[in-house]
Amino acid sequence: MRARGVDYFAREEPTTAPPKIKCNLEKNCEPGSFALRIKSGAASVVGQQYVSRVKRFNIVVVNGETETVDKMIFLNSKDGRSEDILEFLKKIEPGRIVLLASFDDVTPSEELLLLTDEIRGVLESMGSTLIKTLKSKDNWVFAGRVGATAKSPFEKMALNDPKTNTYDGWPEVVEISGCFPKNTL
Repeated sequence: MRARGVDYFAREEPTTAPPKIKCNLEKNCEPGSFALRIKSGAASVVGQQYVSRVKRFNIVVVNGETETVDKMIFLNSKDGRSEDILEFLKKIEPGRIVLLASFDDVTPSEELLLLTDEIRGVLESMGSTLIKTLKSKDNWVFAGRVGATAKSPFEKMALNDPKTNTYDGWPEVVEISGCFPKNTL
């Protein structure tokens, strides 16, 4: 009903949908942090569900201030060279966030020396505490920061143990998720 240009029916205020919770976390992250979720599967048994470009060593570099991806590199340990990985890691700017996942086997073998002690040292300087113990076919995920002054709480590993492996000779899937600080060293 309208009289003299006045609308007597109550108008509903337009509703906005609540913000989508990123990375399927239980709640949105506080300002100053961003949502992340990293999974690493068990070789080709479940790995293809989680890694779109299936490689053995996946590295994503994020600008914490803008939440944009600076660089991504997907390395195949059978074709990759330790020197290339080391060079890539050393060129990452201080303060940048580094997300990593191993897939398959990234440890040294007779044919390959992908994850050298020097590379492990660089990753340790980003806050990793498990990288020194990573062994053949272990599943490992990590989120850290170049120039970190403390260990990262975003790291998990599933050990390769033929007695307890879940998937056809491979350990269980590992996953980390949560709210990562955007720009704290």
